Amino acid sequence: MDHTITISGRDATFPAGSGQSVLEAALRANQWLPHACSQGTCGTCKIRVVCGEVEYGTADESILSQADRQAGLALACQSSPRTDVTVAPLEEGAPDGPVHMLRDHRGTVVELSEIACRTRRLVIELDDPMEFSAGQYAELIVPGRGIARQYSMANPPSESTRLEFHIRLTEGGLATERWIFASLAEGDRVDLRGPFGRFAIHDTYPEPAILIGGGTGLAPLKSMVRHALGNDLLPEIHLFHGGRRETDLYDVAYFRALEVADCRFHYHPVLSEENWDGATGMVTDAVVDNFASCKGYRGYLCGPPAMITAAVKALKRRRMAPRLIFREAFTTQQDVVSVPE
Repeated sequence: MDHTITISGRDATFPAGSGQSVLEAALRANQWLPHACSQGTCGTCKIRVVCGEVEYGTADESILSQADRQAGLALACQSSPRTDVTVAPLEEGAPDGPVHMLRDHRGTVVELSEIACRTRRLVIELDDPMEFSAGQYAELIVPGRGIARQYSMANPPSESTRLEFHIRLTEGGLATERWIFASLAEGDRVDLRGPFGRFAIHDTYPEPAILIGGGTGLAPLKSMVRHALGNDLLPEIHLFHGGRRETDLYDVAYFRALEVADCRFHYHPVLSEENWDGATGMVTDAVVDNFASCKGYRGYLCGPPAMITAAVKALKRRRMAPRLIFREAFTTQQDVVSVPE
């Protein structure tokens, strides 16, 4: 049964289909609600249920405690209406750019290739274009499972019908080991939906930028680099990409060629567990080594939570303004299985 959702303080009322989360219903109605991971692991989308009842879904106790629920709080990405509801986001404000309506898409796999250790590039040609901002992500639907997995677009928004994803193997992962690294092939049809997220760049900024990525955290940063350089959005860009070994790095030739072709762009690959002819150590240490001060810069960080935490500390240590530090943490999926069914 469909129910109606109203966002308190706005002239915004819209339907939610059976089992549809508050967040999905809002984004499909082009009504922005703050969110980041859409997995229930970050708490960014926390809302107050002003009126009505919701199913809480699979929200983790560490993110949404029993006390939170008793206080009328829920996660928009996990909760679904049981009745007509009125909700109020705890964090107000929209992205400093366009809001793109969430839509279902279908496309054809045109490339699936190994690009690094346990990492593949997946390129999907969509039947219809997806409007998104550089840095946002989409959800791929695992066939026969009804389960969605989140992957950032690595291509710029100008390539709205040809989406590029960088996907790392997760042991036992339903989307990776059980599908993308097992049976998915070029020519296959794929269902997906998007865009999601507010980690994005879409305007002209006066500050030069430092981008720090760990592993496949490079994907949204590549989108940002291409979009920013192509549209003169940033005066200068420093891209730091961290990996354990040289086999973990990818698109090295592309970024080195871009560095030669465009004097605004600087590429810094870093290895933490292998000596080579480039920088070694933690990627965040390389940032500190390269900048005596980051005052007057803006930062974009994407990768594992530990890397994000270290990068924020490093940038603050070098006097970057906290309001100019933007981040997207990649978290482990919750329904990894250890044995075949």
